[in-house]
Amino acid sequence: MGALLEPGMLVRHPGQPDWGLGQVQSNIGGKVTVNFEHAGKRVIMSDVIDLIPVFDPSQAT
Repeated sequence: MGALLEPGMLVRHPGQPDWGLGQVQSNIGGKVTVNFEHAGKRVIMSDVIDLIPVFDPSQAT
């Protein structure tokens, strides 16, 4: 799934729901940089964590 994430996409971290909605900043070599509402910028290894894409932010609770 990580290979499909592109800059600008909205995601959630499955293990950290309190981080809120995140926006993908970059995806290079399996390292996905995401800026989360309540946790700031985080680098996620896509081979370890499957971020959850959010296609409709109004339904993202």
